[in-house]
Amino acid sequence: MAEIKPFRAIRPKSGKEALVSSLPYDVYNECEARELVKHNPESFLAIDRPETLFEEKVDIYSQECYEKAKEVFWDKVEQGEFVQDSKPMFYVYQLEMNQRKQTGIVACASVDDYLNQTIKKHENTRADKEIDRIKHVGTIGAQTGPIFLAYRRQEKLDEIIERVTKEQPFFSFESEEQIRHLGFFIEKEEDIITIQAVFRNLKDIYIADGHHRCASAVKVCEEKRRLGTVLPEDEVNFFLSVLFPAEDLMILDYNRLVKDLNGYDKDELLEEISKVCNITLIPNNAYSLENKESIRPKRKGSFALYLEEQWYELEIKEDHIQQDIVEKLDVSLLQNLILEPIFGIGDPKIDKRIDFVGGIRGIVELERRVNAEGGCAFLMHPTSMDELMNVSDAAKLMPPKSTWFEPKLRSGLFIHEIIGGFYGEKTIQTNELARD
Repeated sequence: MAEIKPFRAIRPKSGKEALVSSLPYDVYNECEARELVKHNPESFLAIDRPETLFEEKVDIYSQECYEKAKEVFWDKVEQGEFVQDSKPMFYVYQLEMNQRKQTGIVACASVDDYLNQTIKKHENTRADKEIDRIKHVGTIGAQTGPIFLAYRRQEKLDEIIERVTKEQPFFSFESEEQIRHLGFFIEKEEDIITIQAVFRNLKDIYIADGHHRCASAVKVCEEKRRLGTVLPEDEVNFFLSVLFPAEDLMILDYNRLVKDLNGYDKDELLEEISKVCNITLIPNNAYSLENKESIRPKRKGSFALYLEEQWYELEIKEDHIQQDIVEKLDVSLLQNLILEPIFGIGDPKIDKRIDFVGGIRGIVELERRVNAEGGCAFLMHPTSMDELMNVSDAAKLMPPKSTWFEPKLRSGLFIHEIIGGFYGEKTIQTNELARD
């Protein structure tokens, strides 16, 4: 049984959504974040990554940075750059990429549902990244980035979404990555009651993306509860989410770039890999410079390897395929059969010799990096939503960097006020702002 709650969103004033919204804070490295904020000071990234408002020597995890984010955000609220809806409601957030639509319900999900595993995770979190978002949320007193959740399709929800999205959106814009973003209100009482009733009958909701944001929101709540300052109806008991039918979601390949060959030359490396994989050379005339999609692995248990300006197809030999729900994932097979025993990469979360490249960056990015930096790249077959849900249902975890969802949810379009965290109560009192 899942509890989904309507809320009074804080959001950019009408017409400013395209300028304000940004990709998630962790998509950018520090240099990229600074450059973006420099060219667009109104970007929400300035609040999500407040170090961009200081000189480069600043400690990005200092309390000074989080206090700056709080000051900038609530100043913008006070000045009317953001508005808060006058009554709780749900919202619809629709994204369209390459003529493919993905439509979710914006709501607040329950911390207790995360703790009792109604909301299921599929990967572990890193303590340093958790602490960063705990301090960010706890200082600002608001959750600024939505958690990307998935549920198995429900007909009643589809009916409401289909009807609502025929109405006039309250925002509609195309982002720089050519993705259309639209927002709609769900404010009819009967729709709100129906949505809550449908989710109360669901036993399983899945975190697709945003594990660190989710864990951090939960820990802010837990700390407030420990201090004895939380009532059952308080907003801190819930976290900002967008819930999508799992069938609508698209996972792209999440590729591996290894920065050296661990002392092997090309022939020696291929010889080692051939012990666990059948290797087929992909002729350079099998694809064009403009379109290299034919290189992509077509099935589970296969990869494409880029090495010294040449692509190879790798297929795991049958006797090395695993039956365990986690061990048979492509990301596990690559790690356990090739990356660890051959390249010596034991823990990809901390090993500096491996990097991860999301499929949205394309095959050309893998070639560019290897040609410029050396080493090799592995082009993956995407993990599926069924695999993600099966692993979550079994209460197991995927290896790090198993999934890359596209399109990404943008931050700053919907913000959930929680009044205060344990790093300091919100000092700026906001006015009751009517929906424009």
